[in-house]
Amino acid sequence: MNIKTPQTLIDEANKEIKTITADQALDLVRNNKCNLIDLREESELVNLGSVEKSTHIPRGLLEFSLSPNSPLVKNSVVDVNKETVLFCAAGGRSALAAKTLKDMGFKNISHVEGGFGNMQVAGFKIIK
Repeated sequence: MNIKTPQTLIDEANKEIKTITADQALDLVRNNKCNLIDLREESELVNLGSVEKSTHIPRGLLEFSLSPNSPLVKNSVVDVNKETVLFCAAGGRSALAAKTLKDMGFKNISHVEGGFGNMQVAGFKIIK
């Protein structure tokens, strides 16, 4: 049996996807050039706060929430013509999610290296 570890899957995903720094993500947000998607669980937002100007979509609902017929896409809450920047707590879930969106056909996807922790250091406004 050859079962891959989560880290192996993350390493494989990172070879296929775009990784950006928290500073690069902050520039995209400030210039209104991206959809900023927070993949963390609800309990993480309650305990640590949410990032201003981000849309919360728990990782388990991502594919359903960003399908072409979803309310978020149909109502332009998420603009599929802009870069979609994903983040989680540390970067693992967002790497896997970016690969999944790429597999779904999204073209302009990236994820934030180091996730929420690096975003706090970069100066993102955290709402508690």
